[in-house]
Amino acid sequence: MYFYIKALHIIFIVTWFSGMFYIVRLFIYNTEAQEKEDVEKRILTNQFSIMIKRLWLGIAWPSAILTIIFGGWVAYLYGSVPTWLWIKLSLVAGLYAYHFTLHKIYKDESKGIFAYTSQQLRFWNEGATIFLFSIVMLVSVKQSMSLVWGLAGLTAFILILLSAIRIYKGLRR
Repeated sequence: MYFYIKALHIIFIVTWFSGMFYIVRLFIYNTEAQEKEDVEKRILTNQFSIMIKRLWLGIAWPSAILTIIFGGWVAYLYGSVPTWLWIKLSLVAGLYAYHFTLHKIYKDESKGIFAYTSQQLRFWNEGATIFLFSIVMLVSVKQSMSLVWGLAGLTAFILILLSAIRIYKGLRR
């Protein structure tokens, strides 16, 4: 039974991350649509609003809830809480905090409030990538990875992501 529950946990992690990755892209497109002429702006905003609502409420939120349910069940069946799992749970708590910030952006954009530029949202989009990288590395490597090398690798990964965003911005111009 443990492996079936674990498989369901992983499936909902994947769908949750898919939702978080794509929702920010839609926020970016919706934000950029606000710069268009009136007719085009209205058409794009209406379409993006539908897509955003369906993705966020139909995929991302249910997946986030099912991830935590099956994750708790897996932890219960696992029986003990080793050190690496406490670190993972801390990262997961950060991931849920990130999810709630996306929900705030969702609520704001649904009210017509666009508090962030598309460039700021591009940076924000990498939050899920950083959590994914950190959690998968931790779960895969566990005790074989030292905390110092893990943090050094994560820092290098973040710097590469930030550099890639800046390079992409330059190429778009």
